[in-house]
Amino acid sequence: MFRGRMFRGRKLAVTLAFTGMVALATGVSCRGFFPAPVLQSIAINPTAPQVNVSQTLSLQAFGTYDDGTRQVITSGVGWSSSDTTVATVTGSGTATLSGIASGSVTITASAQALSATATATVIGNVTAITVTPTSGSVAIGGTGQPFTFAATPGPPTFITVDNGGTLTITPSDGFITCTVSVDGNNNPDESCTALTGANTVTPYQLVMTYPTANGGTITSTTATLSVH
Repeated sequence: MFRGRMFRGRKLAVTLAFTGMVALATGVSCRGFFPAPVLQSIAINPTAPQVNVSQTLSLQAFGTYDDGTRQVITSGVGWSSSDTTVATVTGSGTATLSGIASGSVTITASAQALSATATATVIGNVTAITVTPTSGSVAIGGTGQPFTFAATPGPPTFITVDNGGTLTITPSDGFITCTVSVDGNNNPDESCTALTGANTVTPYQLVMTYPTANGGTITSTTATLSVH
């Protein structure tokens, strides 16, 4: 009777040990069947960041994984700016975008051999834009007519399409082209030329707009450009 009880006890101990081994093996096997999700792509949030000169803004990198989940990548992200004289970006997870000077830069976030980009705009302090001269003329295929758009109070002192301005030409028939250059005082301007087919009867109107910190825009006085 006693020996029978000892045998049953040993059998129970062996059974428990075997059960533990099976559970351990099952746990290892499950972890093998369910590996950690693999990063498939990343995206920068916000997608088109704007920051004022001398101000900062937080950026995040969102990762999309092969299991369909999407979450913020909290570490291991490399950040860079295409022009550190306009904006800098620092951080390894959530990043800090710092506005240095008005303009636009490309921000890149990289993680696990993947990358994403966003265009960041650094906004200056502009409450009014005045154009000089208020009228001008060009010959078709001739030398460009410069227009300078001065900002108040600044920065920037002068606005072009290279530092966040948007130049609108009416009518928008594509026969007037403007490029950023410098005037006789070494100030940046928009130099406008006329292509064959330009309207020689009705003058074109040129207006420059620039964003404000509260999401609005400042509109310049209007310049007219005659074609002959």
